Amino acid sequence: MYVVTSEQMRALDNYTIRRIGIPAIALMENAGKAIAEEVLKLCLERHGGSRLPSTAVARTSGSDQACLPEEERCDRPTSLSGYPAAAEGPSTGNERVIEMSRPSPVIDGDARLPTALAAQEHWLILVGKGNNGGDGVVAARHLRDAGISVTLLYAAEPSALAGEAAVQRDAAAALGIPALVHGRAAVDYGAYTGIVDALLGTGATGAPRGAYAALIQAANDSGLPIVSADIPSGLDADTGARHEPCISAAVTVCLAFLKRGLVQYPGAGAAGRVVVRSIGIPASLCREQGVGTHLLTPHVLRTELGADVSRRRAPDGHKGTYGHVLTVGGSRTMSGAGLLASRAALRAGCGLVTWALPASLVLPLSGAAPEVMLAPATEEESGGYWNEASAEQVLALAKSRDVLAVGPGLGRFEGDARWLRRLWEEWEGPLVVDADALNMLSAAGDFGTWKPRAAATVLTPHPGEMSRLLGIPTAELQRDRIGAAAGFATGHGVTLVLKGAHTVVASPDGQTYINTTGTSGMATGGTGDVLTGIIAGLLAQGHAGPSAAALGVWLHGRAGERAARHRGHPASVIAGDVIEAL
Repeated sequence: MYVVTSEQMRALDNYTIRRIGIPAIALMENAGKAIAEEVLKLCLERHGGSRLPSTAVARTSGSDQACLPEEERCDRPTSLSGYPAAAEGPSTGNERVIEMSRPSPVIDGDARLPTALAAQEHWLILVGKGNNGGDGVVAARHLRDAGISVTLLYAAEPSALAGEAAVQRDAAAALGIPALVHGRAAVDYGAYTGIVDALLGTGATGAPRGAYAALIQAANDSGLPIVSADIPSGLDADTGARHEPCISAAVTVCLAFLKRGLVQYPGAGAAGRVVVRSIGIPASLCREQGVGTHLLTPHVLRTELGADVSRRRAPDGHKGTYGHVLTVGGSRTMSGAGLLASRAALRAGCGLVTWALPASLVLPLSGAAPEVMLAPATEEESGGYWNEASAEQVLALAKSRDVLAVGPGLGRFEGDARWLRRLWEEWEGPLVVDADALNMLSAAGDFGTWKPRAAATVLTPHPGEMSRLLGIPTAELQRDRIGAAAGFATGHGVTLVLKGAHTVVASPDGQTYINTTGTSGMATGGTGDVLTGIIAGLLAQGHAGPSAAALGVWLHGRAGERAARHRGHPASVIAGDVIEAL
């Protein structure tokens, strides 16, 4: 699924109208109808009825189904991750979902509420003066046709609407749909059962003002369910920043393509359930117009990155078939990080893992994970810590391994930037850089002069580490995570995994992928080390850098969800649980 900026959306819209020849009024009609259908679904759900039958269900082929556990087969509506919604069970802390729906050809009898239920509904449609407002007026017509009482509430004088929105205004007036204008009389929100927010669309910038701000605040204060058209009014469509005030929606009906602001926090928290609806703009235009951001789903993993979430194994494979990872990490006070990364690499499917660590820790940690081989990489006198001289031994160990994963629990030491530079420039195989190794990189001061790497290179910073790499405050980074990740990846020729809620994976060619698997329970020490091991394990099995990173992030999140269900509560999850759930 493509994810677009407001500028890209305008370009796609204009191309569809001017080059393909689909009239703007037709796109508006489709948009309003889609919004009305989602309102009807919400009404039916609220009254305990079944869902209306226009939701598309993502499916895999029969052979794919056979490889998946029963609770994970793709025969249910998709979650935000593009995977089937979780089976019945305890909350994983990730209940917000996004649905991919096909518009029905018409709103017919099947889309009507039973008469008794329809009589209980009266929806207030908040109408801005732009095309978003026009979408809302269309929705009002279709809702009335479906048996629901509606009232239009214009933010400005109706005469302010222009173009297609004005056509829709006149049609509504001709049909006698009741209309109010903000400021002329008090509005009794208690007389309504729901609100459609069609005030501000993707073209709006800055904080809402005047009548728009007042209507947004009143809508939020009403306590009524709000269905937003395209994006919640007051939300930055590109960054996800929530201006003050900003609609808090129960459902956001995203039109044509998913907007960036809906998959980045804090905006994602304002959108409620996000439903992406086609309005007639061909999806193929996104590729033709160079849209390079995708929601990470099994379909995108397969078609864009050549990665199969079922991770089939060759029937005649052996441990050498699936590669050998060398984990470089752990120190006297942080040995667990290296252990977690090593175990996760094995759970991700690689054939062998060797854990390189300070010599004095080898004996105490022997048997901590029987499947992991240990190798001393410093002299015995190092006291359980790393030193610059150990680079020579690490490089010697790496010669007979396929992938190098550096950083978990490493600690900092004198000359560590020079130590890392040697590994970066002299190791010719795939490399994963995490944790303290990232801090060494940001502190080096001369990273721009380091020899570019030809082999796959994956960096996995959390926001604090990324802010140090970029030399900007974390708050500034968080305002545009997608742009920051993409800029660094293309500028340095690496795959960048910017961790956090809705992790961003950026590839060297400028493509970006937004992951939505995972749970709040994964906000615990060691889960980043687990991710490092997973990515390294996938690289060892032959995945390219972007493929290993994206699949690793997706699998990591799915494992976190399973762990939360198993533990009964997200807060009970620890890093080791995620490994066991892989």
